[in-house]
Amino acid sequence: MTFRPFATPGLVRLLYQRGHNLRKVLNMGQTLMAQARQIPRAGDFDVAVVHRGISLVGPALLERRLAQRVPIVYDFDDAIHLLHTSDANRAFGWLKFPGKTSEICGLARSITVGNEYLAGFARQFNPDVTVVPSSVDAKVYTPGPEGRRGGPTVVGWMGSSTSQTYLEPFAPLLRRMVQQGLILRIISDRRPRDFDFPFEWKAWSAATEVEDLRGFDIGIMPLPDTEWARGKCAMKILQYMGVAVPSIGSDLGGNREVISDGVNGFLATSEDEWMEKILRLSRDEALARRLGAAGRDTVLARYSAEVCAQRFGEVLRRAAAPNVGAR
Repeated sequence: MTFRPFATPGLVRLLYQRGHNLRKVLNMGQTLMAQARQIPRAGDFDVAVVHRGISLVGPALLERRLAQRVPIVYDFDDAIHLLHTSDANRAFGWLKFPGKTSEICGLARSITVGNEYLAGFARQFNPDVTVVPSSVDAKVYTPGPEGRRGGPTVVGWMGSSTSQTYLEPFAPLLRRMVQQGLILRIISDRRPRDFDFPFEWKAWSAATEVEDLRGFDIGIMPLPDTEWARGKCAMKILQYMGVAVPSIGSDLGGNREVISDGVNGFLATSEDEWMEKILRLSRDEALARRLGAAGRDTVLARYSAEVCAQRFGEVLRRAAAPNVGAR
């Protein structure tokens, strides 16, 4: 396998900063030309996986050239057919050409997506669509010591500054939760803004991620009911489940595919339902242990990296088969 990402670590850091527009344009232009120079060599491979797009900007020009040389497996795990940008890059939103998603679907031999909502979109343009959900390495995401540590219940959320924008509108719910004596712990790369109630924040670190997850008594994944959110995969829920932390997620999108309400976690819609289920888990340790264990079993059966890698590998072999047979 040869890995050729569009965005270098330096470009990723730059894109998340406000301003620096000229540097962003120059960096993306240089990276785009570097990707274009690789296209003629694509015939050396049996299959090419395009994740989201070869380029962060522009129409599907490179994907068209690539499809002429090698079979494409197109993979995406967000509703990228919709325009969605961070605040730092709002001015560049039009350059993303979200409409190219449907064109690349038509160019691909096979498509893999993260959930059924995205599969429904992709099947409009290509019949060969396979759901390969987000996954966690079950050998890394493992349960910590069993049982509560004593003291107030810790309700945790872990994510990036981008996904934190989904958490912040739920401030009224979080405030009610804290007023009930629970601890809200947030682990991310940006301290939340405008929370007028007590909470704990810790900077995210790959080195401490699993141990930090184990420090939660309950893991939450609230989402607004929007088209973009319906396309979200349930990665946070899977991380909580991997370490056997009972989880609660908004009743939409990928959460519905992972959580069986009351069996391996809870789904919630209204603020009152969220509060009722958070408090139920905080007060019933046996229930919390049962849902946490069931969540871990769900990951092992359907969402471990091993299981999902096998499914993805089958798609790659099928897409590459004509090329392999011709060699």
